[in-house]
Formats: sequence, structure tokens, C-alpha cells
Amino acid sequence: MKNTGSNVVRVMMAEYRIMKTPARMMTMALGSCLGIVLYDGRAGVGALAHVMHPSWKKVKNNSNKGKFVDTAIEVMISEMSEAGGDPNRIAAKLFGGATMFDSRPNCRGVIQIGALNIRAAREVLDSKGIPVVSESVGGSRGRTILFDLSDGSVLVRDITGKEKVM
Repeated sequence: MKNTGSNVVRVMMAEYRIMKTPARMMTMALGSCLGIVLYDGRAGVGALAHVMHPSWKKVKNNSNKGKFVDTAIEVMISEMSEAGGDPNRIAAKLFGGATMFDSRPNCRGVIQIGALNIRAAREVLDSKGIPVVSESVGGSRGRTILFDLSDGSVLVRDITGKEKVM
């Protein structure tokens, strides 16, 4: 990533953060994991989560709300509201959800968690009336993202070094 500097808050796997402008947040190594960005531009409030699984219901150790698509979105919306955001103005961006394991026909039984994470995020966001305004999901390459709350933009860099602003 270009010019990330020391003023960037890193969001690690199974974590989420809520911040206000002019902050910047970054998460790295999004393979099958999903990076979920929520943003209320009028309030200057944003959230970033690096989730690992679609739902807390299918995992025994499920107390960490930042680990799951469903619970992370719920808590981010709630905490954004507490920080002055309006759930009716929130827009979402999705990143990651890659196929990181072999999906050839002779490898039956391999769960494609990336695709499940993408589907779960779309379903939860849709149920909340939150539009997905851009995404870089699927494929077979990992991604790193840098979310700039000053304008809501997300710089995406894939494993090959290719960058795109969304």
C-alpha cells in the first residue's frame, strides 16, 4: 500500500473497529475472510471488520462478535449509531471472500468459506436495508484494504500488487 503511514489503525483477523473521520483503517491478508466496510459519509463515521465465518450459530467458540459476518454487522451498526451515524445512511463495501482451497471436482467436501462469507454478508446487509455500493470479492487472490474515512474510499491491493480505489 502506498503512503499508509503510522496513523493507520490496523484491524486484525476476527476484529472490527468503529472510527470517525479523518481516520484510516487497514486490514491485511483477506483470503477467504471478508473485509466489511460500513460508512455514513454525512456523519463521518465508519467501520471495518475482518470476519472469518458467516454465522456464529455454526461455531462452538462464538463469543467474539468480530469473527462472524452476522454478529459483526449487527455490532458495527449499533456502535456506529452510538457514534452519531444513522443506519438509514450507511453504505457497505465488501472485499475478500476468495477461494483459497482447491475446488476441482475430485476435491469434494472442501467448504468454500469465502463464498459463504460473501453470501451471508449480502443477506444480512439486505435485511438491514444497507446497500452494497462496491465490492472486490471472490477469485483466488488475497487482498489488503485501506479505508479512508475522510471520503469513504477504499484502496484495494491484491497479492500481485495491483491497486484499485473503490
